[in-house]
Amino acid sequence: MYENKILLITGGTGSFGNAVLQKFLNSDLKEIRIFSRDEKKQNDMREKFQDEKLKFYIGDVRDYNSIRSAMIGVDFIFHAAALKQVPSCEFYPMEAVKTNVLGTENVLNAAIHEGVEKVICLSTDKAAYPINAMGISKALMEKVAIATARNIINNTTTVCLTRYGNVMGSRGSVIPLFLKQIKEGKSLTITDPKMTRFLMSLDEAVDLVLFAFEHGEQGDLFVNKASASTIGDLAKALKELCNADNTIKIIGTRHGEKLYETLCTREEMAKAQDMGDFYRIPADNRNLNYNQYFTDGEIDVSKIEDYHSHNTRQLDVIGIKQILSDLPLIKYEIFGDAKAAQYLV
Repeated sequence: MYENKILLITGGTGSFGNAVLQKFLNSDLKEIRIFSRDEKKQNDMREKFQDEKLKFYIGDVRDYNSIRSAMIGVDFIFHAAALKQVPSCEFYPMEAVKTNVLGTENVLNAAIHEGVEKVICLSTDKAAYPINAMGISKALMEKVAIATARNIINNTTTVCLTRYGNVMGSRGSVIPLFLKQIKEGKSLTITDPKMTRFLMSLDEAVDLVLFAFEHGEQGDLFVNKASASTIGDLAKALKELCNADNTIKIIGTRHGEKLYETLCTREEMAKAQDMGDFYRIPADNRNLNYNQYFTDGEIDVSKIEDYHSHNTRQLDVIGIKQILSDLPLIKYEIFGDAKAAQYLV
């Protein structure tokens, strides 16, 4: 499937891009292209991997010409470029729109123009019933991708999506923050100890994208079935792993935060296909004949539950510690495993 093919990763210097390289550098791909606007991170990655298969392209998904030139000869795209920080998107919502929505449109239009075989767009649980600017921009990104997929002639390019929750240990996530606060002897700052979040490793995020890549049809959205925990139990698990006695400080909910995160809305669950570890949500391919919206009824969605971090499998402190112990960040920072350092992103 990958032999002599070229893969492009937008936003490739981020946590996801680094995790993909751990799996694909030794594959039979001909070339892996990293597209991003941060030359410092590109240089760090170049020095870290030192692999001739890896090629770097400076550009911005907001600039159609820069992303299109990087796609010449590309077979597959993992579109991970995004503005992801909830607070910054709250204060600069149009910047989120420019990158997450218009940038995605640029990526898809360029991919279709260059005859790319398959594009996987990465989304977030915050796109389901969004209440913050980041989630709203990602929800609109999903709509743009599905609308684009619907209108591609002869399926020359297949466009699919994945949606997943918080990735443990990724840049800007709470686990590195808690570890830093523990090391510095500070209180662990928690917005709401009863707040729940999905717990996913980077490997699981990559596996979801690969599953979508292998099984996705035009406009499909894939979601993995993830475990969750409260933020209070997560902090307690980290304290126990570190044998720390730091106090807990409740700071209140930040701009745009939810009590729990939804991976699938009830409307999506009404048509979701259970594929074992994943849900497949096929695209709504109805056209602009509005009569269908009024004359053809659907399943009563009021009888179906959303799939969210409050009703998925909840991990206790022991279960959280078991999952955390497998993270490269924890192996390196807490257990002193020097080999784990090469997997840090």
